[in-house]
Amino acid sequence: MRALLVLALALLAGCGGNDPPPGSTLEATLVDRDGDGLLERGPGEPLLDRGPRARPGRTLATFAQLTDLHVRDEESPARVPFLDRTGPPFTSTFRPQEAFSTQVLDAAVRALNRERPQAVFVTGDITDNAQRNERAQALATLDGRRVDPDSGARGYDGVQHADSADPFYYRPDHDAPAHPGALDRAQRPFTAEGLRAPYHLLAGNHDVLAQGEVPPTPAINAFATGGELVTAIDPRIDPSSVDPDVAVQGLLENRFGLETTPTPPDPERRLDARFATHAAADVGPHVRALLVDTVNREGTSRARVTPEQLARLDAQLRATRRHVVVFSHNALPEEALAVLDAHPHVVAAVSGNSHRNRIARRGRYWLISTSSLADFPQQARMFRLRETDRGVALETWMVDHDGAGLAGIARELAYLDAQGGRPQGFAGARGDRNARLFVARR
Repeated sequence: MRALLVLALALLAGCGGNDPPPGSTLEATLVDRDGDGLLERGPGEPLLDRGPRARPGRTLATFAQLTDLHVRDEESPARVPFLDRTGPPFTSTFRPQEAFSTQVLDAAVRALNRERPQAVFVTGDITDNAQRNERAQALATLDGRRVDPDSGARGYDGVQHADSADPFYYRPDHDAPAHPGALDRAQRPFTAEGLRAPYHLLAGNHDVLAQGEVPPTPAINAFATGGELVTAIDPRIDPSSVDPDVAVQGLLENRFGLETTPTPPDPERRLDARFATHAAADVGPHVRALLVDTVNREGTSRARVTPEQLARLDAQLRATRRHVVVFSHNALPEEALAVLDAHPHVVAAVSGNSHRNRIARRGRYWLISTSSLADFPQQARMFRLRETDRGVALETWMVDHDGAGLAGIARELAYLDAQGGRPQGFAGARGDRNARLFVARR
């Protein structure tokens, strides 16, 4: 990985000075005009009309979505960055920008505050590995409290250390684009701004499962809180030849007897699967948000919605005449969408998980997914519901974080990352970002 980054980024040291002002992409965007990997200020993207057009009128509600924050303890033994080099299905277990997750979240919060939403919905994968300290850092950042991103002993202890000899890992102190001292700065406590609007949390698979795949076990917790770190996998072991869940659990419990290196232990790295999700929230007098928990707590990142949840969702929809927006971490499975199909006041189903901006029409309402803060483009999404002469229009647009300090470095690295950056197209097509989505009366 490091070798690929060096080749791709050799011309980019010192970049990042032309960031646009933070906030709404209706006003300014980040673009790479000549494909050289340098992001610079571009023109705003006006709303693209989609669906049967009507004349927009008064605003009924404004709200926002943050998703897939992946606040991570990048120093934790309970991570598997070494799997990234083995390829599918183990992609994105290492990201070059992974040490800067709290700073990116703080920057995204500052940008969202300038948009003044009435409520913010945080649709899962708030943490990367369901650890107590990751959750504490995420909530402190959202609440505007003192945030301590460090774990173990003071200072950075992880696979990106300057003296690492493993060519797979990008080292900011030495490798292009070089950012000497960035890892040390990333460990320093800071006071977050905090969201000024009420926020509502949904669980994601990474919030309750180890590496988002397997339920925590005593053996995993012993390794997570202990003083040994695996940095590389034995090339004779092929984890892709076994079930991914089995492989991940075996590696996290170190059943394969891999070589380890000492690391400062930390009891706050314990994986804690408890996570409560509220079922509903009102955004002013006209809009009700319904929150559907799609996490399969028995394991795997795939969605699960039980018959009991489907019955509850149907009852909630029958009980209100407000416009309804349904939020979930995973995109809702077909059986849940069939419940929504039967209720004419549903406006949209909004999800995260895919790390991709996408908007598709389903009958009279819309399916919307939003990119993550872990990968490029590191955006949040705003919504404004407006009356029209034929029904309503849901206006949505992306919000860039302000790129201040370490958050700017993180976005630069995320853009260049081969697995989560520009080659993946997570920003979506033009109509997946800033759009006016018309919903006609039935």
